[in-house]
Amino acid sequence: MAEISNEEHLKIIEKSVNPKHDPVNHPSHYTFGKYEVIDVLDDWNLPFTLANTVKYIARAGKKVVGTNSIKGDIIQDLEKAKWYLEHEINKLKNAQEKGS
Repeated sequence: MAEISNEEHLKIIEKSVNPKHDPVNHPSHYTFGKYEVIDVLDDWNLPFTLANTVKYIARAGKKVVGTNSIKGDIIQDLEKAKWYLEHEINKLKNAQEKGS
């Protein structure tokens, strides 16, 4: 039997766990639960910064990193969400100050 790479092995595992897995159109770290994250973001019509905040919170710790099956760093995802949220808050504060 031929050897398969770690990446190929991960794809096989991913498809068995999530048969609808499509890393480009429907990544597994966004397709858990009843609703795909992109559908929620589209429905809510959020601006870019708030959409990214929700996206990073939703995927926190779920994204597979590399080919070694290690789940993503939840703290890093939450820090990214915090960065986008703080960016949006600062934009709104600056706009409010200019309008005063």
